[in-house]
Amino acid sequence: MVSVAPVRLKLWKLSSRVPSALVAAPTDLRAVDPYVAQELVHGRIFLAGRILETGGLSPFLLEAPSTAFEARLHAFGWLRHVRASRSEEAGHRARMHVAEWMSLHGKRIRGVAWTPELAAQRLTSWLSHSPVILQKADTNFYRRFLKCIGLHVAYLGLIAKHVPDGEIRLKIRIALAMASISMPNSATKIARQGRKLDHEMERQILPDGGHVSRNPRVMLELLLDLLPLRQSYINLGHDVPAGLVPAIDRMFPAIRFFRHQDGDLALFNGTTATLANELASVLRYDETAGKPSRSLPDLNYHRLSVGDTVVIVDTGKPASIELSRSAHCGCLSFELSSGRYRFIVNSGFPQYASAAFKRVSRSTAAHTTVTIADRSSARISNSSLLGPVVVAGIDEIEVDRRIDEKKADILSASHDGYINLGYIHQRELELNAAGNKIRGRDWIRLIEKRQPEPAEAVCRFHVHPLIELTQEDEETVLMQAPDGTAWTFTAPARQVTIAEDVFMADASGIRPSQQIEVAFQLPETTEIRWLLEQRG
Repeated sequence: MVSVAPVRLKLWKLSSRVPSALVAAPTDLRAVDPYVAQELVHGRIFLAGRILETGGLSPFLLEAPSTAFEARLHAFGWLRHVRASRSEEAGHRARMHVAEWMSLHGKRIRGVAWTPELAAQRLTSWLSHSPVILQKADTNFYRRFLKCIGLHVAYLGLIAKHVPDGEIRLKIRIALAMASISMPNSATKIARQGRKLDHEMERQILPDGGHVSRNPRVMLELLLDLLPLRQSYINLGHDVPAGLVPAIDRMFPAIRFFRHQDGDLALFNGTTATLANELASVLRYDETAGKPSRSLPDLNYHRLSVGDTVVIVDTGKPASIELSRSAHCGCLSFELSSGRYRFIVNSGFPQYASAAFKRVSRSTAAHTTVTIADRSSARISNSSLLGPVVVAGIDEIEVDRRIDEKKADILSASHDGYINLGYIHQRELELNAAGNKIRGRDWIRLIEKRQPEPAEAVCRFHVHPLIELTQEDEETVLMQAPDGTAWTFTAPARQVTIAEDVFMADASGIRPSQQIEVAFQLPETTEIRWLLEQRG
């Protein structure tokens, strides 16, 4: 949480700036669930996979069933379910909970409720769903609500440049730009907030359309806010910030780059389950609708695809320590989808799990790549001061991409994340012209003039829970999808085993799955070759 002590005096002075009215309510493109509104009427709040029975009390006075639940409650994104339900009783409950929040948290800037991320999300939610909040509201409530909106704007405006670099800072700028056009403001003030948003987008949305976090899910979250903002500028007759439309147009091809055959996003660097209707609602605005590119050079990802076979590979590292708070140790990991199913995946990030599970999800072992000596290729800080940033690990990455004489697409890459053990990991992936064979080679190079440490290396292939595995012989495993699509994994002259696993990026929570493992001893064995081949 960002300390707010230095801004309290200024905030007190600014909090007297109460907006006179609200003139717009931007659209919310996120998925809605009528069940949430129905439960709210009966005093039950369903968020982050948990239910809180209020028993007639304010949910803000009760102990939250999880930290994720508490965050969702304070963010007020659940108002969209109420708005979609069109239920007067649910609307009354929502208005009552907003009043409770203002009484308990709307006068002092402190605690979880006022973390920058939640404050920005709450401001966006309150603006977008103000018709629900203000329906049948009396004059006193309306005045209190406007005053609290003004307090949010003042607070976020003061802390925006002090929060850590990355997604949260950009979301604050989006919320402030949205507020500037949702209330009566001069053209000068609206333009000023637009320029600040432009500046932040220019920093964070890279030329290839990716976000500096390297997390595909962040791009979807940003588009869910940026698209309604763009439309609100147009509907209200304001000049659209110069960088807004170009940034959105760059992001569409990038998000398509990470889209698998089943419509979900690849699980890299903090990505979790994606609701299909949210992704579809965003892509509905994509006028480019072009074929995904072969690479995102600024983000350092590669995509090998032929027909309905797609392989997506991570060949990068965090852009900075500050931007590594959600980065995973998955360099050289890949995912494979074929037909309507994902076959090989990374474990993904668990939305509602404990801190221990979240930390495990960031380890190299949770990714489809090679792990040496049961260590990750990068080290994540345990410091409460620094936060969960990547503090050591990969320094150099080399990448080569070519098409050979048989039209096979070949990607070769290496990283030095295990240099302290005396090793360099190099991986080569070759997708043939027909799209039905993927040849793989993992080579652990020894560093010259250095004695390597003996260690066990394990090459893991995490398999999606919908895929059934069958051991055909000691070298071969059959992977079969529910529709009959099948691929075989073979590692000649190696012992291939099926091991238990967990898939952390399911919408319903962590669920059991399986993985394919090939273990080998270093430095005696420094190379393994394997083949993925479509059957039938």
